[in-house]
Amino acid sequence: MSKRRRFVITSLLLSLGFIAIQFLTDQIRFWAIAALGILTIILFMWSLWEGLDKNMTLLTLVLPTIFTIGVGIFWFLLPTNIYTRIPIVIFYGIGIYVLCLTMNIFSVAAVRTIALLRAARGVGFVLSLVTSFLVFDTILSLRSEIYILLPLVFVVSQLLYLQGYWAVLLEKEFSKDILSLSLISALVTSEVALALYFWPITVVVGSLFLTVAFYMLLGLGQAHLEERLFSGTVREHLAVGLLVFISMFFATHWGG
Repeated sequence: MSKRRRFVITSLLLSLGFIAIQFLTDQIRFWAIAALGILTIILFMWSLWEGLDKNMTLLTLVLPTIFTIGVGIFWFLLPTNIYTRIPIVIFYGIGIYVLCLTMNIFSVAAVRTIALLRAARGVGFVLSLVTSFLVFDTILSLRSEIYILLPLVFVVSQLLYLQGYWAVLLEKEFSKDILSLSLISALVTSEVALALYFWPITVVVGSLFLTVAFYMLLGLGQAHLEERLFSGTVREHLAVGLLVFISMFFATHWGG
């Protein structure tokens, strides 16, 4: 069976599983989403089997799994009507198919040079941002205590950074540089979440700011790994962060 056909089957099966969850009771929906995340790992291993090995190529499974869990839980935060449900299912199915293509390019590029690598990195970067927003929005929506909030933000962002930084070097062997950089980035992201915990902002605004922080750190980290961390690149990322911070400041309901 061709890879393209496997990608289509993976997208259809996961989309159908996504729809099936909606017929379950609230008590077991979260367990069903976890099961769908495990199914995502299994189907992506089947789809990308030729390019996977017991090395860093397994990081290609990280983004699809977190994307599935993020979209699945975010689904519950939306109004329960067909006008919001159908677009989300379509978005999820297309997203999974694009992730199949992107992760396939990464797994192949870890072995040999491939022409579509730069485009795949761009797509992977965008999907990482979308996934981070969905997951951060979900975490902040829990309104949990700080000792639960910070570990969740740290673990999820650590995994996303690890995959995002690996997509630059695409080394098959373990890299201390990628691990240390992802740990530092996840720590900084958690510190931003800590500051937002005491900031009187809405969940959406907080999620957006965390996503911007993720964008800045991932972008600067990738530029560093590519040895292209020029002063102009730093200024561009800092400018985006400053503009969002100013917007968040004025969007905050101070007092009362």
